[in-house]
Amino acid sequence: MGFDGVGWLAAILIGGLAGWLASRFMNSGGGVLMNVLLGIVGAIVASLIFGLLGISFGGWLGYLIAGFLGACIIIAIARAVRR
Repeated sequence: MGFDGVGWLAAILIGGLAGWLASRFMNSGGGVLMNVLLGIVGAIVASLIFGLLGISFGGWLGYLIAGFLGACIIIAIARAVRR
């Protein structure tokens, strides 16, 4: 994912918001850095997964949705591995 129309600073801010939303939705604890990482990595993961299905996300809103969905996927995988 090349941050489609979203700059680096915006990617960090949107990633932080997406990670925070996902951590609230999934009842997962984490700090600011963890939320930013979850959102950015989640957006990359979701873009790869949905890209294989022919679905693409673009712009700020798309990056937020992809980050949220990807972060939820990452949190769910981490919970499954810990058990």
